[in-house]
Amino acid sequence: MSLDDLQRKIREAAGRGVALCIRGGGSKDFYGNAPRGEPLDTRGCTGVVDYEPTELVVSLRGGTPLREVEDLLARHNQMLAFEPPHFGPAATIGGCVAAGLSGPRRASAGAVRDFVLGAKILDGRGQLLAFGGQVMKNVAGYDVSRLLAGSLGTLGVIVEVSLKVLPRPPAELSLRFEMPQTKALESLNRWAGRPLPVSAGAWSDGELRLRLSGAASAVAQAAEKLGGERIAAGEAAGFWSGIREQSDPFFAGDAPLWRLSLPSQAPPLELPGAQLLEWGGALRWLKAVGNARSDADATAIRAAAARLGGHATLFRAADKSRGAFAPLPPVLARLHRGLKQAFDPAGILNPGRLYAEF
Repeated sequence: MSLDDLQRKIREAAGRGVALCIRGGGSKDFYGNAPRGEPLDTRGCTGVVDYEPTELVVSLRGGTPLREVEDLLARHNQMLAFEPPHFGPAATIGGCVAAGLSGPRRASAGAVRDFVLGAKILDGRGQLLAFGGQVMKNVAGYDVSRLLAGSLGTLGVIVEVSLKVLPRPPAELSLRFEMPQTKALESLNRWAGRPLPVSAGAWSDGELRLRLSGAASAVAQAAEKLGGERIAAGEAAGFWSGIREQSDPFFAGDAPLWRLSLPSQAPPLELPGAQLLEWGGALRWLKAVGNARSDADATAIRAAAARLGGHATLFRAADKSRGAFAPLPPVLARLHRGLKQAFDPAGILNPGRLYAEF
């Protein structure tokens, strides 16, 4: 579907008051609340608009397959530093930004929104709007383009996006340590305060894995200081890919999966179920195991996260009747409603994907 086709369909839907389900590859249909509405396929809006490797910026149409973007960057020894998950071969760059999900490198490199320099969207009236640009210092006032990261298509259809890219690290090495969760959290926070080239960390079932990335000499020196067992390169690559794509055995099965964002120094969660820690302890995954029902009481899980200064998202579950995302405080809810009204006055773009009321 071309840009003109997308505009026409949006205008027709707005005139009829018909909801549209914005969809690229559909790899993240499970995320957020259930999609609804007539399909609006973005995959016809594809291709590289501009890429100059020396400028560390790539501009792409929203329907461009994510794997093609990463292959292009790899040929120039560059990468999307926030390490976005695909969750399927059909993932698109527009869906990547709209979902706002980052992989294991997020704690050291930054989140999706930190790399969005500019975007063009079709709003709920079918108007083409442009925000930001292709350089870091081009924004005066509020940066709307970054607001799109994590909006799940509720504000507009991403038809073009410009992203900052980074060089691939010249060397990487992964280490393994056996330790309980409490010691893992303490170690991760202690190492975060030191000049170590840590690019990822993940703990589960009594084992902490740490990835070091950077200059070969810096990686080698850090590995000597930290100790631990060195992991073979192939095994390490498979492990970090498994964490990024949730193909690791921890994520297997149909059990409800909760994603808790907490301060990195928060103590271990006293909740039933298996846990996996990422991002230096700031991201905690909670999954029901056996008779443990991590989906039994959404209120209790969200209250536990709130007590520790964070929030909980029901990331994956067959039943999301309690809502995928934690309820918003009144002030934030007003802001969200105001933004939705400004960008999508007829309320036709992915209604309910973030919150049932808009």
